[in-house]
Amino acid sequence: MNGPDDDKLLIDPDGTTHGVKPSNLTQRAATGHSIARMSESSALVPLQLEQRRLIHREDSVRRQSDAFREIRTRLLWLGGEHNFVTLVVPVSPRSGGSFVARNLATAFAFDEAKTSLLIDCNLRYPAQHKALGVDASTGGLIDYLEHPAAGIQSVLYRTGIPRLRLIPAGKPRENGGEYFSSFRMRAVIDSLRCRYLDRYLFLDGPAIKGSPDARILSDLADFVVVVAGYGRDTPATISHAVANFDANKVAGVVFNHAP
Repeated sequence: MNGPDDDKLLIDPDGTTHGVKPSNLTQRAATGHSIARMSESSALVPLQLEQRRLIHREDSVRRQSDAFREIRTRLLWLGGEHNFVTLVVPVSPRSGGSFVARNLATAFAFDEAKTSLLIDCNLRYPAQHKALGVDASTGGLIDYLEHPAAGIQSVLYRTGIPRLRLIPAGKPRENGGEYFSSFRMRAVIDSLRCRYLDRYLFLDGPAIKGSPDARILSDLADFVVVVAGYGRDTPATISHAVANFDANKVAGVVFNHAP
């Protein structure tokens, strides 16, 4: 369910970007701190989070939570003092890229001074709204890109996790390249990041193998996290997948057991 603390409108139908000007740092910082304290009217309890295969702060998932915190620390070290956009992509289908993306976004939301925005960019097999138990009936990313007059708030959803919001993919599409390479998509990402200094964006991308979409999406990201299926993806396949991206953007490879 959407809330009044979310963005109202970022891009007009003609592609014009709206938002807080980068020079107005005081206003952006103040707004960011307000967003960092976003309340969640129906926050999920640990058992519900575990049913959704999400990390939390309790001891029952301590090992998994610490693993994602380590990835968070690595990204924050690379990003320095600025917020950033991270693309999470699996080497091959069913390697667990979406699982890693949502838990990494959750790990960032643990910090009360930060907010996370997870964007499902897997247009062929969108899964984040189902995994998070979100009713995405009002549409998602592609619906907004096709009809921006509706405003970004119409596709920005609460997740039950404080400080974490979701933009689902929307209606499944076979080819996302034409959307991801568009000026409007770049303007959306830039505006979502620049509006709040404490907002970290996570793009859940499709598998690298068999599709150019992951490489196209990497142009929108500051960092790329590659997810390899443990026992599924061979060293040669992983090396070939990583070679698709700018070496300066590759933050590392995560070996994942979960599908």
